[in-house]
Amino acid sequence: MSFLANTLGKTPLTRRRALWGLALVAPNVLGLMIFFGIPVLIAFRTSLWEWNGIRPPIEVGLGNFVTLASDSEFWGAFGVTIKLMLFCVPIGMTLSLGVAVLLNQRLRGRAFFRTIYFLPVITSSVAATMAWSWMFQAQYGFIANVLAPFGGANISWLTSPDLVLIPIAIVVIWQRLGFDMIIFLAGLQAIPRNMYEAATIDGANRWQMFRSITLPLLSPTTFLVLILQTISAFQIFDQVYVLTSRTSLGGVNNSATTLSLYLYQTAFTDGDLGYSAAIALASFGFILVLTLTQITLQRRWVYYESGTT
Repeated sequence: MSFLANTLGKTPLTRRRALWGLALVAPNVLGLMIFFGIPVLIAFRTSLWEWNGIRPPIEVGLGNFVTLASDSEFWGAFGVTIKLMLFCVPIGMTLSLGVAVLLNQRLRGRAFFRTIYFLPVITSSVAATMAWSWMFQAQYGFIANVLAPFGGANISWLTSPDLVLIPIAIVVIWQRLGFDMIIFLAGLQAIPRNMYEAATIDGANRWQMFRSITLPLLSPTTFLVLILQTISAFQIFDQVYVLTSRTSLGGVNNSATTLSLYLYQTAFTDGDLGYSAAIALASFGFILVLTLTQITLQRRWVYYESGTT
């Protein structure tokens, strides 16, 4: 009872506020438990089976995970996912921050440009990627026509194992840029204007203010975008499926097969639901480790105004 009293507060007012807070977050907590917690438990149970969804499941214990550890296709898909993450996350964050800084200025029509940059976020991912696949056609695509004067015509962007990740990364960055731009805009608008005014009086130029004021005070927002970008990189599926489905799904020699696509192929092409559940849990484990690592490292570079890190 004393623990409950300390949690809710000792006075009637603080206790009432705490109860209201619990009541307001309860729907989200219940939704998280129902739509995330229960599926994770079901996936873990399924990963212990050899099951195709039709015949009765066969209990195999941790056999799927043992097989996963020596599965070259799984580790190849993991490597492709890491490559896309290392390409998309830093470039995507840099571009979205740059656009946010530009559109945070007092420019004419900035609301229009903010809308234009955000449109890819609400556009159907499959439809947008289909348009990009036509643009990357080797002979008649828009990219080929633009690069033709420079000797860049007839480049097999979508069939070359060495190049296929480039169009995928471009589409992923393009589709996510507007979402991250909005988050950065919110962070930029939360920075007190008087800090820039004081720096201007002291004679600081724009680059000095960006380096010494904007970046440190924007670091919590940057950290949030980094986490979201990393998680999103492990979920890349639509772009790979659409861009490579016309030639060889997942790219020639699985050069573009991500973990999400490999999970899909295992479950719905091979019909091995138990093994696909093990792949899903392994992906979840990778994301969890990366997130916890980033949370640990953020203490060295994320600045909070309260003074805590």
